[in-house]
Amino acid sequence: MRIFPQRQSLILVCFVNMSQVVGVWDITLNGQKHLIEFEHGTTSGRRIVRVDGKEVLKREWLFKLVGHENFKLGNNNCSIVIYPAKGLSFEYSLIVNGKQYKKFKENQSKILKTWIVDVDNEPTRIVLEKDTLDVWVNGEKMETAGEFVEEGTETHFALGPYNAYIKAVSSGNKREGIIHSLIVGDAIIPESND
Repeated sequence: MRIFPQRQSLILVCFVNMSQVVGVWDITLNGQKHLIEFEHGTTSGRRIVRVDGKEVLKREWLFKLVGHENFKLGNNNCSIVIYPAKGLSFEYSLIVNGKQYKKFKENQSKILKTWIVDVDNEPTRIVLEKDTLDVWVNGEKMETAGEFVEEGTETHFALGPYNAYIKAVSSGNKREGIIHSLIVGDAIIPESND
């Protein structure tokens, strides 16, 4: 008689632990980094999507264990697709604005330039969208003023108490294209790999 309650609690523990984070993606949109987490209950079908720790989608007791979950991230359309894999396992894929995450990330690295600079002892993330020439500071779109200069162009914006600008000059090499540099005050800020 003592064995039966132990089995029952063991089964209950298994069901509680079957739902877990199965996918995590770091993504940069509009100059701001986001962390997307996906939780999938493989016995209940439960699905939870969290963006930056905040739950944006929750579905309980789905009988279909594969499919997709759509959600918005700002003005961007996102979807997590659940595919069956070998045995009783699953594969997960993030789609952003109709593109697979890997392809989206490759495209983003081509059109974004990022710098991290300390402004009043606070790390500040500055992102240039090369295709639109929009400048984002910690996820906030800045008002800019463009100016043609002898070597190329300068895009000026305020960065706290500092004057800042992004200088665009030709590399002279067709493959390398245009070189973008961030200048804050009189200092040239190195580009970030982040």
